[in-house]
Amino acid sequence: MKRTRQSAIPLYDASRETLQSRPVRKRDPEQPSLPFDPMPDRVEPCLALLRPTPPEGPDWLYELKWDGYRLAIHIEPKGVRIITRGGHDWTHRFPAIADAARKLGVGTAILDGEAVVLNKEGHSHFGALQRSLGGRGGKRASTEAVFFAFDLLYIDGHDLTKTELAVRRHLLEDFLDGTVGAVQLSDEAHGGGTELLANACKMGLEGIIAKHRDRPYRPGRTGDWIKIKCIQSESFMIVGYEQSDAARGGIGSLLLAARQGDGWVSVGSVGTGFKAADAEYLRKTLDKLKTKKPVVPLKGKNYVFAQPTLIAEIEFRGWTDDGNLRHASYKGLREIQDNAAVFDMAAISKSQ
Repeated sequence: MKRTRQSAIPLYDASRETLQSRPVRKRDPEQPSLPFDPMPDRVEPCLALLRPTPPEGPDWLYELKWDGYRLAIHIEPKGVRIITRGGHDWTHRFPAIADAARKLGVGTAILDGEAVVLNKEGHSHFGALQRSLGGRGGKRASTEAVFFAFDLLYIDGHDLTKTELAVRRHLLEDFLDGTVGAVQLSDEAHGGGTELLANACKMGLEGIIAKHRDRPYRPGRTGDWIKIKCIQSESFMIVGYEQSDAARGGIGSLLLAARQGDGWVSVGSVGTGFKAADAEYLRKTLDKLKTKKPVVPLKGKNYVFAQPTLIAEIEFRGWTDDGNLRHASYKGLREIQDNAAVFDMAAISKSQ
């Protein structure tokens, strides 16, 4: 049965009009030729800083926050490369995206964006993306994933990383105008940040991203990009588990830790969100990582401690006064190649 590729749902205002950006201007065909810049082998990604509320004003543009894998597509004279955030070549894992990129009709380009799998409501779904790749450590290629491009870093010999975002977005919209399928444009949402966040949360989406229009593309969490989440979701290190004869797979809960300086600090545990197959895989893998010395100072009769190797994506509703996660739920394991950043407790004070 042939699958019909879905599109992401747009944000709407009260009148159900699509909240979407409006073209600023057409590209000037008489723009003088610029000197050619060498194409970089890799660009260190710009990352979004977590904030509790969106910034407001004309200096900021807004997009949906995608729930998938951050990727860069390198379109080169000899072919296409798909590079993960950590710098690994995953072209073979996303053949449909690579094929669509080859057909974009450009000599050279670097697109920054996110690979997602959309559910029937048009929402990006991290678990569905993982399953399409065969789970953590799986070797399957995803034919369902769609790449949503939100930045253009290089095109036809011109390095755009020192150019302000407004110009990069204009060129990206020109470049991907009307494209559908495995490579699509991540639309800019039109409206105020508070309004857009409320709409995103009402629609069950993860949140929004705010980006400063006048800033160049700078690696790391500089504050040029801000992420605001409806439901918080971060990566934490699994440092053990609590045994349970009553629970499926023998795991009652996973013990979690975050970074604190050069070490680790406990942030509590998670006992929901994983299915029997998840629990069985986790127990088998964590048993191979057993250690008598816990990474964080925890004591429990049924605790099994593990070396800090597995990184879990966890949804949660906030923090308790003693620094534990509230209402945590397991979403899945992050891939090593995805270079998932384990949550740093310093981010809590920065976001307040």
